[in-house]
Amino acid sequence: MGVLYLVSLLLGITCMLLLDHRFRLFFWHDAKAAAIVTAVGVLFFLGWDAAGIGLGIFLRGEGTIATGILLAPELPLEEPVFLLFLTLCTMVLYTGARRLLSLAPGKRRQRERENA
Repeated sequence: MGVLYLVSLLLGITCMLLLDHRFRLFFWHDAKAAAIVTAVGVLFFLGWDAAGIGLGIFLRGEGTIATGILLAPELPLEEPVFLLFLTLCTMVLYTGARRLLSLAPGKRRQRERENA
């Protein structure tokens, strides 16, 4: 039971990557740029967490579904995995939304006029 949260996060990451692969949205569109954006996003949020932990704002709660493994004081193993999921989910949603908006009828007509 102590790995349920970690396994759930890994399953969520897998699902996001499958969506990404299917529609070529983020990593499968431009792997190098996606890796940079993902690394910067995770590092930013880890810095945010470190600041919150240092100020005593963020505290690790006791949960039976978590592993209990700490990478640093008040920073559980699951936190960077969650931040990876958060960044990946955000970018897949963002790139998917951009693609859907580019297919809107007004945008399609505008592209057709530009290409004519």
